[in-house]
Formats: sequence, structure tokens, C-alpha cells
Amino acid sequence: MIRRLLRNIWRVLTAPIRFVARPFTRLYFALTAEPEDTSAADAFSRTIQDPSLVLEHLEALRGHLLRSVVALAITTAIGFAFASTVLDWLARPIGGIEALQAIEVTESVSAFMRVSLLAGFVLAFPYLCLEVFFFIAPGLKRRERVLVLVIIPTAFVLFLIGLAFAYYVMLPVALPFLLNFMNIETVPRPSNYIRFVTGLMFWIGVAFQFPLVMFTLAAIGLVRARTLLDGWRIAIVLIAVLAAVITPTIDPVNMGLVMAPMIVLYFLSILLAAIAERGRARRAREATA
Repeated sequence: MIRRLLRNIWRVLTAPIRFVARPFTRLYFALTAEPEDTSAADAFSRTIQDPSLVLEHLEALRGHLLRSVVALAITTAIGFAFASTVLDWLARPIGGIEALQAIEVTESVSAFMRVSLLAGFVLAFPYLCLEVFFFIAPGLKRRERVLVLVIIPTAFVLFLIGLAFAYYVMLPVALPFLLNFMNIETVPRPSNYIRFVTGLMFWIGVAFQFPLVMFTLAAIGLVRARTLLDGWRIAIVLIAVLAAVITPTIDPVNMGLVMAPMIVLYFLSILLAAIAERGRARRAREATA
């Protein structure tokens, strides 16, 4: 009885240390463990013969999603502390928060919560990438794991660059057109304006991840640079459709502002995929030699 009590007390006292050390422990095992050397066809046939393997992967996915949701909830709660400052910053392109006018009781609260969620997502982004890494790590070789792990900080930087591009380049061009269309002065509402700004910044930040994703897939061997180059016409059409969805206005100027960086990012992804393929081929030659 006393031993169990002491063990429980010890677990409570060391809980903060174990909570902090757990991600590093998981990272160590993810980098040092060797994946099972089987082909995709063999893995698929084994899964057909033993469906419980799928349940194991689903259980692991559930754990990663649960931890991601908890981390996002914690960072969103932290975002509450400086949501007002972020809200003031987002409202600067239209003259400050004083230019917003609410006509519903809950509008201000809705805008505050949306800003807190965006701030929480930005703060949790590196950890969310780590959870994705932990999920796919068992199927990757050690060199591929190191590559993906190095890419995570780059993905965070690219996401921030995308946010800055949407805020400092796109908004100053789009807002004057929207607020004074047909010489009709518009008084923006907090919920509508914040939804528009945060949605635009989020999707542009996601679009800036494309070259990094293609580089990673090419390094693993799932994508070829030649395939991306041959499909550039289709890619431009898809980029135009995506830009039309993301763009807040219907004029070609703002749509071009979205398409131009996305087209550049697409061709940059082809270059990065070619570099990744060359490195993969060199490592294959060294392995056979």
C-alpha cells in the first residue's frame, strides 16, 4: 500500500519532466529505428491477409490526431492573451480597428475567436508537422527521416512568408478595390473582414508549402521532376482555378497576384524535385557500388 502510494507520488512529481521529455524520446526512436524492408505490394498483400494491421495504423493515427488537437487547443488558449494585438495588426490595412463596425451582438467575439485560432495554428504548426513526421517515420529510411525532420523548420518559415505575402502584397491591392467598388463606400464588419483576411492569409501560407512538399516526395521517390514538367499546362489551369477560389475579388489584377507566386512556386518545385532526384540517384549508385 505504501509502495503504491510512493509510486503514485513519484509519478505525479515527475509528470512535468516526462511530459517535456516525451517528444524528444519519440524523436530519438523515430530517427534510430530501422523500417521493415518490404515492397508496397508485399505490404498490401499482408494487409489483405491480416486486416488487424490496418487497425494498428488507425490506432496510431488516432493518437497523433488527438495529440495534435490538444496542442492546437493549448496554443489557441495562449493566442487569447495577444489576440487583441493581432486583431489591431490585421485591421491596419483599413485604418485600424476603429474602421470596423459590428451590427450583431456576437460579431466581435466571433472575430476575436477566429484570430485566436489562427494565432494558435501558427504557434502549433511546428508541432503539427512533428506529429505528421512521427506517423510516417516507421515507413521511411533513416536518411529520409532526417530529410523530413530538417524540412519542418523550412515549412514553418515558408508558411510565415506566405502569411507576410498575403498581408503586405495582396491586401493593399485588394482592399481598395473591394471597399470602393462602383464608388460605393463600404464599412466592413468585424466578422466578415477577419474571415476574409485570415482565410486569405491561411491559404496563401499553405500554397507556399508546395515546393517543399514536392521536394520531399521526390526525395522519397514518389514524384518525378519530368512528370511535373510535362504537366505544366494542366498545372497552370489548376492554379488559375485555385486562384479564382482564393482570390477575394473577380478582377484579373488580384487573381494575377495570386497566380504569379503560385506559378513561380510550381516551377521552383520542379527544380527542387530534380535536385532531390539527383541526390537519390547518387545515393543509389553509392549503395550498389
